[in-house]
Amino acid sequence: MENNKLRLNIHPSGYVDELVIKDDPYKMNWVIDKQYLRENGYEESDKLFGEFTITINGKKIDSSSLIPEILQESETKINVIYNVLQQVKLTYIYDLSIENQLIWEIKLENLSSDNIIIDNLGVWLSLSYVMFRDKNVKKNIHESAAVYSSISKDFTKINAVRRDNETGNLGIYQLNGQTLSVGTYAAYNNLFFENVSPSLDGMLFHQLILAGGYDKNFKNNDWIYSKKSLTLKAGENSAWQYVIQPNKSKSDFYETAKNIGHPLVDFDPLNIIHQPSHIVVNGNNHSLKKVSAQTGKDGKKITLLDWQESNSEPQKYHIMFKPNYLGEHKITFEFSDGTQDMIVLNVMSRLNEVIDKRVDYISKELYQGENGEVPYAFTPISNQGESLGKLNLVLKKNLMGTLSIKQVQQVEESAVYYVRPKWFNQGDFTCPNNLYGDFYRCMDFEYIAHLFLLLSEFDDQTLQLNTSETYLKWAADVFMLRINPDLHKTSRGKEEAQMLGVYFLYIQRLLEKLSQHNMKDYYKKINQLWKQVTQKLNEERNSYQAAITEHYYDNAGFGPTAGALSEAGFMEGASSYGQLLLANIGYSNDFRSQNPDRWWEALTYMIHSLWGGVTAASTFKVYEALQDIDYLRASYRSTAAIMYCYDTNSVTTEPLREGMAASTYAVAGPHLNRPDLSRNRFGQSTFYSDGGIFAKLFNSANETPDWDMGEELVAYLDGIAQKTYLIMDGAEVSVINGTYEKIGDQIRVISFAPYEKEFWLISQKGTKKLTDLINDESYLFSING
Repeated sequence: MENNKLRLNIHPSGYVDELVIKDDPYKMNWVIDKQYLRENGYEESDKLFGEFTITINGKKIDSSSLIPEILQESETKINVIYNVLQQVKLTYIYDLSIENQLIWEIKLENLSSDNIIIDNLGVWLSLSYVMFRDKNVKKNIHESAAVYSSISKDFTKINAVRRDNETGNLGIYQLNGQTLSVGTYAAYNNLFFENVSPSLDGMLFHQLILAGGYDKNFKNNDWIYSKKSLTLKAGENSAWQYVIQPNKSKSDFYETAKNIGHPLVDFDPLNIIHQPSHIVVNGNNHSLKKVSAQTGKDGKKITLLDWQESNSEPQKYHIMFKPNYLGEHKITFEFSDGTQDMIVLNVMSRLNEVIDKRVDYISKELYQGENGEVPYAFTPISNQGESLGKLNLVLKKNLMGTLSIKQVQQVEESAVYYVRPKWFNQGDFTCPNNLYGDFYRCMDFEYIAHLFLLLSEFDDQTLQLNTSETYLKWAADVFMLRINPDLHKTSRGKEEAQMLGVYFLYIQRLLEKLSQHNMKDYYKKINQLWKQVTQKLNEERNSYQAAITEHYYDNAGFGPTAGALSEAGFMEGASSYGQLLLANIGYSNDFRSQNPDRWWEALTYMIHSLWGGVTAASTFKVYEALQDIDYLRASYRSTAAIMYCYDTNSVTTEPLREGMAASTYAVAGPHLNRPDLSRNRFGQSTFYSDGGIFAKLFNSANETPDWDMGEELVAYLDGIAQKTYLIMDGAEVSVINGTYEKIGDQIRVISFAPYEKEFWLISQKGTKKLTDLINDESYLFSING
């Protein structure tokens, strides 16, 4: 059936097998397609849109084992009815009678004469979150979507954002009932060790959690989202209702929410203890009655917050408070009509303290030294170059913060005595070792080249084994191996050498140093290869081939590509790939859901520290090239999510010791592949016990959860960490990478930058630099010029 905008098809088995926006040029199916599953060997057809799982008085039933009754009331209305054990009737009502919208209602009725307990009710909302097994990357760009959820007692909303960010999205807005959460299940196929590239494809199936979500005795530290069961008295029913409606953009998504009757809330995703935190609530016909902040273990610390209503805009409320507690804060807004909305923001220590403690931990706890089991290595041990990011972070902190000669010399020892002989046969930079059976990864070399480059930044009095110039030459040698296909004998090596990676973050500094040290041959060849790579990417920008890596679609591909094209001055290419970045960075009422979209390392929608951080850094580079504030905002909100991986003051996850870090955070709750990981932080090695590819990638499930962390903080420190932006939009004031407080006719801009920083002004007149790099924490800005 259809209306002016949408076409919907219900399969006789009861699930939705087609949902199409009729004027979509790509005719994307917005739900996961059973035919695609069958053709590619996936067996998850019990999780298609509209299937459900329900647990009644302790007994679990899957809808795929039931035969529904399907009644078509009219040309635009269909009812799908399930009788579950003669105890419960579950009815879906799909209604297309209103233009541009699909109204989806879920009714649950107790058919028995007794009270029943619904321990769990999960309805599959299987939108097209698919990494297609298709080398035509445009299928992944135009026919797949990221899914960003904002969970709220009365105002849950979800946007399925098409990955091209240009041809339309699909929003789901709650009208009635309470959505407790959104869970996911991952299905995937990974052929990495079969020497196939690309080797990974898969998908996430999303599930609306309407009751429970977990086994009866399940416990974790997440107190923010409810796990409550549902009790239905004899003859009683419960109902949930959603509007499904297309939207064109992030702003259109929220405008549609406003039109439907949702309040809108703006907030600072990252906050520093004792510094001002700003929240703006647009009530949208909802009068604010009470605001409370909840934090601490089990959410036991509750503070009432004051607010001010705008004199010029009724039901627009400004809240400013200075948090006194570290960790996640659930801010609840209660309205006079009895409805509630909420946000989740984070409060951290000063970021220089976070980074300093992290580096101290790496030095004291992870360095093996001469007599370690693996001498001179930093644990956890890995063959992948990403594991060297922690060494680069130690060096970068010592270049920007307080110098510890001991820390620098530990890294130097590791670089000379562990890294060089492990990755290169007898230390020969032209002869890489096959660390992956019968092949090596070119990607590993970019981390090693960066390691040597950072060592070359220290003076010879600090270094103990070689001169800084020696390390610069080593950096150039390894970098040549990374990007020069002529230095490789295998087709895989030649192909990977031409792929972009994190090296775009530091190539300009490498070229600058080579020029300063008169290393003309290195400079000429590397600069030539860099120009060739970026020029080719720009010329072929409309093919989007750089979005393919070892994964069929990967922000580790299009992120660095957008950043590199920005660095090289190719604005057209930066803009084309930049759109993929905007679609890749989430927006939500929970700061942990505003991360760059990725799923592989956690088998769910997640914060991934390394590739999320590199994506955030890439987005900032696109902002600097294009001066489009959407990129600045996206980079910052995703950076706030990445910092959560280093936050040892979390009150809703498994605790981390001071200085520890965890590479991933599972946004979903429940994580239906591994419920124990739901809304928790961990390292990918936790999947070792699941066997398969993970048993080949890791040595045990007990490796520390930070194996691939560090490079993203170096990228942060080289980028947005050095700048704080005051944004003046008419009477509205906001700050990126900081906060503010008004003092008379002046604004005190407080920077969150960890070390040296610049202050900038963005207004209707353009962008203006207010200071050079300074150590001052704040800048006093006069409103009247």
